[in-house]
Amino acid sequence: MASGTVTSSEYISHHLTNLTFGNHPVNGWSFAHSGQEAAEMGFWAINVDTMGWSIALGLLFTWLFRKVAKTVTSGVPGSTQNFVETIIEFVDDNVKGIFHHKNPLIAPLSLTIFVWIFLMNTMDLIPVDWIPYIAGQMGIHFMKVVPTTDVNATAGMALSVFALIIYYSIKQKGLGGFLAELSFQPLGKAMLPFNLFLELVGLIAKPVSLALRLFGNMYAGEMIFILIALLPFWIQWVLSVPWAIFHILVITLQAFIFMVLTIVYLAMSYDHH
Repeated sequence: MASGTVTSSEYISHHLTNLTFGNHPVNGWSFAHSGQEAAEMGFWAINVDTMGWSIALGLLFTWLFRKVAKTVTSGVPGSTQNFVETIIEFVDDNVKGIFHHKNPLIAPLSLTIFVWIFLMNTMDLIPVDWIPYIAGQMGIHFMKVVPTTDVNATAGMALSVFALIIYYSIKQKGLGGFLAELSFQPLGKAMLPFNLFLELVGLIAKPVSLALRLFGNMYAGEMIFILIALLPFWIQWVLSVPWAIFHILVITLQAFIFMVLTIVYLAMSYDHH
């Protein structure tokens, strides 16, 4: 920005553009260098930066927790083991307090959701120009490093949870019981169309709310960091440090909310009216 080579709007647009790979109708397979070009690539275009960072952080999570599990000691734990055990106990307490059924998948799923989303959210604390600048020196024109600011990523996680909700609802209640729950609640058989409308809206709202809540909060946080980066250097530190400290609460809370709602929704799929 100091060089004056780009305007504020161009700077913001650049930082909000994903590195996209897809089927361009004219040039074949190519990387996108504009929002319009990315749109032309179609539904199956892949945001490479979102996929890359989310997979890398997922591998970091599994490597760290596996390493601690293999070297766990019954004596005085080290700082890393103590940190991991604290997270596991925290998640386990939430699962036990909400999910009152037997399912060996729920606790590991909740742990994965909480830690993985937390790691992806934490990337928002890295100064907005650092990694894009390094990528630019390597010839990569766009690089968004916070996967949860991409609605495709949050929607993908939400739809995965939604698929589990449908699966366990049918598994526990049978297809007939699941359909009856949608059709005959809360006003009885006489109001079947109205019941079905209400229940379907409520059902579809679950993945929508999961995806958009996480995306909206993280996108807004990233936007504020970008706007702060447009200010003079000395003002940046005055504003960015307090916002980063506050944002630690936001990134943790969003991971926690996604995890808790997942547990609640899966517990509801087990419960009978």
